[in-house]
Amino acid sequence: MAVKLRLMRMGAKKKPFYRIVAADSRTKRDGKYIELVGTYNPVANPAEIKVNEEVALKWLSVGAIPTDTVKSLFNKTGVNEKFHKLKNKKESK
Repeated sequence: MAVKLRLMRMGAKKKPFYRIVAADSRTKRDGKYIELVGTYNPVANPAEIKVNEEVALKWLSVGAIPTDTVKSLFNKTGVNEKFHKLKNKKESK
């Protein structure tokens, strides 16, 4: 089972709101997911990004693949940087 970190669309018409979720890559975009990682609200000014870093790092460490959009959101919040530091620390030991 390939796990992806991706966006799940919520909200009303013309007012999107997204959940960042860990889901099986074969499921539908808005289908069943394994775990909620965070939220993203592009309508707010500035856009709101909330990520549970512990959960995101857990999924990244077990091999979940983030989509391009989720990867850019993780860059903005600093999750990618923390993951690379954690990964390099494990490799150096």
